[in-house]
Amino acid sequence: MVVSFGNLEELITLVNNVHGFDLSGYSRASLKRRVSRILTIYQIDFAGLKDSLVNSPGFFNEFLVEVTVNVTEMFRDPAFYKTLREEIHPYLATFPHIKVWSAGCATGEEVYSLAILLSKEGLYSRTFIYGTDVNTAVLERAKQGIIDLKKMKVYSDNYLQTDSGDSLSEYYTAMYDSAIVHHELRKNILFSTHNLVSDGVFNEFQLITCRNVLIYFTADLQHKVVNLLYASLALFGFLCLGARETLPANGLRHKFRVISKTHNIYQKIA
Repeated sequence: MVVSFGNLEELITLVNNVHGFDLSGYSRASLKRRVSRILTIYQIDFAGLKDSLVNSPGFFNEFLVEVTVNVTEMFRDPAFYKTLREEIHPYLATFPHIKVWSAGCATGEEVYSLAILLSKEGLYSRTFIYGTDVNTAVLERAKQGIIDLKKMKVYSDNYLQTDSGDSLSEYYTAMYDSAIVHHELRKNILFSTHNLVSDGVFNEFQLITCRNVLIYFTADLQHKVVNLLYASLALFGFLCLGARETLPANGLRHKFRVISKTHNIYQKIA
């Protein structure tokens, strides 16, 4: 079903007016694909979508699940996690307390990946990890720490490529068709709602990961979000972006040192 860019602007205004959710900073190309997919899934036209958003209780939450991108996996880009362990963790080890923020965490696979690496390095007991997302439905799944056992084959292969020297199966219990992350790895994690578009700083962190989130935003919103992440970092803290992301050329780039150009890892220096 065809969605015009005029339709998108109308939809952005409606969602903001009715639900107070601002989609104006989202990439129009990405938003067009997601909205077209929603029309196909629900077998409705654009008028039906607007009607559902206004008159159907609960539909907005379903809409939000589909319109925001929630693709994630454990140890995605294994070389990134290997770099994190070898180059960043020794520095984190110098802090008496470590605060980590996984922004746009979706169903939590990245959060649990970070917890496993920190545990393996003996750092988890003095670490607290915040996993945030705008989508409450995916956060509820993240809190459970339950992952489809079929996905664990891929995740285990990813983990092996980090050269950690052990098996991912040591960190979860298999039960029927699910894998449950061990309680010891979940006790220092808090999943909560945070909107990168509209919410502000809520803590000071030694490590922030915001990977494969900025690519769905316009340039202006990317700049705004990077400023938020910068303000949320402790001095000499680390910011990790996705493989196809980088710091905006203007603005704050001079306040970061490049730790890994390949994996887009930066350290706040001013």
